[in-house]
Parts: sequence; structure tokens; C-alpha cells
Amino acid sequence: MAAPSPFHGSKCTARSISLPTRLHPHSLRIEAELNMLKAWEASCSSIVAPPGAETIQVGLAGVMELYNYVQEIIHSSLTRQALLRHQHGKLVDEALDWSVTLLDACGTAKDILSMTKEYVQILQSALRRKGLESSNISSYISFRKKAKKDVTKCIGSLQKMESKLGSSPLFNLDHHLMVVVRLLREVSSIAISTFRTLLQFFSMPGGRKMFDGLSLITKLMSMNSGKGEKILNEVGSVDVAIHSLQEQLRGGGDGKVELGVVQRRLETLNVSAEGLEAGVDCMYRCLVQNRVSLLNLLTQ
Repeated sequence: MAAPSPFHGSKCTARSISLPTRLHPHSLRIEAELNMLKAWEASCSSIVAPPGAETIQVGLAGVMELYNYVQEIIHSSLTRQALLRHQHGKLVDEALDWSVTLLDACGTAKDILSMTKEYVQILQSALRRKGLESSNISSYISFRKKAKKDVTKCIGSLQKMESKLGSSPLFNLDHHLMVVVRLLREVSSIAISTFRTLLQFFSMPGGRKMFDGLSLITKLMSMNSGKGEKILNEVGSVDVAIHSLQEQLRGGGDGKVELGVVQRRLETLNVSAEGLEAGVDCMYRCLVQNRVSLLNLLTQ
């Protein structure tokens, strides 16, 4: 069953780039997809916690659809002729630079997702055998700390790219080429936002920093805001459950309740990571295809 759109019914208004029908037969669909993703972006920034995996998958699917349209526009004779006529290789170089940053971000997300699944499965295996040991927990916590550092570095690169988007003036361009460049910039901007949301999925603060000194029941109740909204995503929920188990074991308790919670949270995270991994793999291939198309423009 497809995940419900997080921007369904949103009142968010988005600026249209008014694509001419002759640019692409699905110009209205492209505009609609851009506006929906902008509403999705606004929705993600308005909630308490980083969005969960299902919400992120909606964003990834939307961005991939946009890139498929971009591919068709790049390959169109109108675009190729306009680029050749105006000799605007710099515009293609600009788009190629963006593609490198986006591919790096996608690669970082792929690596973190792969490692997340590996560590989750190690913890699950330990739980099935004899229960978690301190070494298992410590390894997972160390991985989470490293992942957060990688995320921070990657988001920094995306922010640098975002600050450069639209910095080059669009002088002496015909109308068709100007619309194409604006579309590429719009799609790149949405892709940056989507990858930032994806990366923030892994950097949810949890455990001791958020809930130090609280009982497990209080922590689980605190995972919802007063309006019933979750304030932890799948990653943060595992962090809290593991730290609660640690506290019980250090205090001499048997941790049976906490172990059960950890098992359930790990299974949820594993399923979420698998779904995201499939989406990110498709996104990576989509970005590679887009880069190849841009490189082909330079060789024509």
C-alpha cells in the first residue's frame, strides 16, 4: 500500500515556474509535481520530529519523477539546439557540479543505511541468542556517533551548494534555455531539501540527551507531543530504548521490559531502513543517468 502523501490537503502555496507546453508535453504535470514537493518540504519543516521513513520515501519518489522529466527535456532537440546555438557550456558545467554534490549525499545516505541495517541485525541476532551485551550496545552507539558526524559534514556540503544555486545570472539566454535552467535549479533545490531530510533521519537526538533520568514508561509517553504527534522517528526510538536498557542493566535490573521494547523498535527500524535503501538505490541510479546525459551534451 502506498504511503499517504504528507502534503495532502496542504494550504501551502508555491511559486510556479510556468513551463511552456512546447518545452515538454507533460509541462503541467511537472509544475504540479514541483508544487507538491514544495508543499511536502513545508510539511516536513513544520512537524516536531524529523520525518519518518514513509514520509521520506514520498519525497524521494517525487524527486525521481522530476528527474525523469528532466532527462526527457535534456534529450529534446530544442534543448540541444539552444545550448549549441548559445554555446552555454558553463550552464552544463554548473549542473554537473550540482550532480557531484547530490551523488555524494546519496552515497553517504546509502552507506549509512547499509551500516544501520548491519548493526540492527547484529543487535537482533544477539537478542535472539542470549540478550544484548554491553559490547553490542557500545558498538551500535559508536556507529551512531560516527553517522551523525558524517551527516553533519554532508549537510554542510548541501548547504554550500544551496547558497550557490541561482547565483549565476541568466543574461542573453533565449526563453527556452532560460526556462530549462530555471527548471534544473528548481529540481536541484528540491533534491537538496529531500536529501537533507533523509540525512536528518539519522541524526535524531535521543537517549541520554533527551530523556536522562526518566523512567521507560515516561520516555515512551514523551515520544508524543501534546497534540499526539510523534517527536521521535524510528532511529530516535531505538536510541531511547537502548539507553533505557543500559540504565536498567547498570542499576542491577533484569531489563525484561526494556528488552522487549528494544526488539520491537529494532524491527521497525530494520523495515524502515530496507524501504529507504531501495528508494535511495533508485535515486542514485537516477542521478547517475542525469549526469551522463549532461556529459553527453558537452560532447555533442
